Amino acid sequence: MATLELSGRILFLCKDADAVERQARGADLATPGPQALRDDVSTDEITPMSVLTRFDERLGRVPYVGFRADGRNPIAMDTVRNGGFCVTVAGNRYGKGSSREHSPLAEFRAGIRLVIARSFERIYRQNADNIGLFTSTDFGLIERIRRGEAIDIEELVASRDGLAASILRSGGLLKYGAQHMRRIAPATSSASDAPRTLAAKIIERHVLRTEHTGESPAPGAGMFVRADWRFIHEYYTGMATHMLHATFGKPLSLHRPETILAFEDHLSYSHKSELHVRNGLLPDVRELSAAHRQFAADYGLKNHGYLSELPGERREGVEGSEGISHAMMAERYALPGQVVVGTDSHTPHSGALGCLAFGVGTTDMANAFVTGAVRMTVPQSLRVNFQGPVPAGVTAKDLVLHLLAQPEIRAGAGVGKVFEFAGSAVAQLSTDERTTLTNMTAELGGFTGLVAPDAETVRFLKARRGIDFVVEPWMQSDPGAPYAEVIDIDCAALTPMLAAPGDPGNGVALHDLAQRPQVDIAYGGSCTAGKREDFDHYHEVLAWAAARGLRVPASVKLYLQFGTSDVRDYCRQRGYLEAFEQVGAILLEPACGACANCGPGASVDADQVTISAINRNFPGRSGPGQVWLASPPTVVASALAGRIASFGELKERYP
Repeated sequence: MATLELSGRILFLCKDADAVERQARGADLATPGPQALRDDVSTDEITPMSVLTRFDERLGRVPYVGFRADGRNPIAMDTVRNGGFCVTVAGNRYGKGSSREHSPLAEFRAGIRLVIARSFERIYRQNADNIGLFTSTDFGLIERIRRGEAIDIEELVASRDGLAASILRSGGLLKYGAQHMRRIAPATSSASDAPRTLAAKIIERHVLRTEHTGESPAPGAGMFVRADWRFIHEYYTGMATHMLHATFGKPLSLHRPETILAFEDHLSYSHKSELHVRNGLLPDVRELSAAHRQFAADYGLKNHGYLSELPGERREGVEGSEGISHAMMAERYALPGQVVVGTDSHTPHSGALGCLAFGVGTTDMANAFVTGAVRMTVPQSLRVNFQGPVPAGVTAKDLVLHLLAQPEIRAGAGVGKVFEFAGSAVAQLSTDERTTLTNMTAELGGFTGLVAPDAETVRFLKARRGIDFVVEPWMQSDPGAPYAEVIDIDCAALTPMLAAPGDPGNGVALHDLAQRPQVDIAYGGSCTAGKREDFDHYHEVLAWAAARGLRVPASVKLYLQFGTSDVRDYCRQRGYLEAFEQVGAILLEPACGACANCGPGASVDADQVTISAINRNFPGRSGPGQVWLASPPTVVASALAGRIASFGELKERYP
């Protein structure tokens, strides 16, 4: 019977930085209690942005270099590999945040073979499965490992769904695929009269049958689904290419390449990123871009690239990308009822149109490129009813920050689930605003976010794409459909929200924040807050300020970065740019930029305070400083005030 031999040391990721540093120096700790372990260890901490240009054996030098405890980083380069660690132990919601497969791959290449945590985020755990890194929530294993006991692999996979267990037994997804995915066909499950959620209906229409999957997509089952769209961006294309060619050779036979999209959206401003310039990463960035472009060219894929290379944009000094992948998928591609899969945790953005859109890791996407099949564990749905009128000054960003702060969400009630957003308040929201809710399902820990298509969806598709779309009767959840939980929120009682530095769940109502920090940087942009309606919000505040002769103070830098070139053109046509420039805003072409610590707007030292409209503020995510999350109007109002303030408060100050 196969066993996992774990003869190395155990690394406990503790809240106490001294305890972590003692382990790095060679000391072995007694097993700490659960309260001593760090919760919410994010993939931004396991592999921060500064190391993501690596996708080979060099990754083994860097796991946990971004890990924060007591305000510092106690783990250095080569600590894990040189320390002989083979097991990592942490607290709740391990691996939250980005879908980057670099994180489990870095752990694996440093010698880690098992991660034990109270709970795991979905994408991290699936990525770990795909490369053969075992994960467990059984803390009883620790003392057995200390005694030198080999752990039976069947014991490690016993609690997992059948597909996950088979993938781990095979040594990872690509090995599994080569052995067991030669025969793929649509499943033929019989239609049921039982009430179903919209997510369940979409999955039923896309589910595939393979050797180790059944016909019925019941919650918790491991399945493969057919994706209508698959997309990848430049951080992952080189890694995926390397995996595919190593497994299948050259040339590859891609499944329906016309439904694969490539985006260069993260690194087009890296030449103005203090992180990338200081660490000498620009040659690596160029290598990533070259690998990405070569793959797209070799296999005839549509690549949305740099503005400097597009007809009509070729002019001296042009910067930026055509657009951020998530935003462009909603603007140009996704349709209600489809399955959309991308190599990024914010892929659920497009769920606002009524499609099932979710993020996967590099191995999942590599496998999907050649098979057309995307792995998933069938999720339960959780319904969030936003009811009542949305007060003036409150945006979708405030709604989701309020939801993130709810105790049940912070405790992990949404992990791995479909968030179905409904209620009279959601019915009032534009599609752009709805995408803020679905986009930030990643921060909620969910599988995806979903809004049933309606008249607003039809309007959006006609206005943006000229499509006369007809919503089919099945494209909604049935009365009586099963939900793991239903959360009701009265929007009439809501006010502008913030998330304090460290985690998007650190929500606080702005009016309850007694001490208002001064801000050094204000950033409006990213996939979450770089859409047309976000720029409507920026313009409303800044045009009001311009009419009163107000400017951003010299002590603050306000950056506004378009999410796509379509958004930029929309702002030009509406005459917004004059008001932005009149108050001193710095305008940036489309890119992920500061959100991913890849361009202007990221902090450069720990003393800086940023107020940002991005979606996450994990330690180090957007530079070393402190990041407060807020809505678009709050971000620009705070820039004008020089300290955190709402637009309403600003209007009271300057009647």
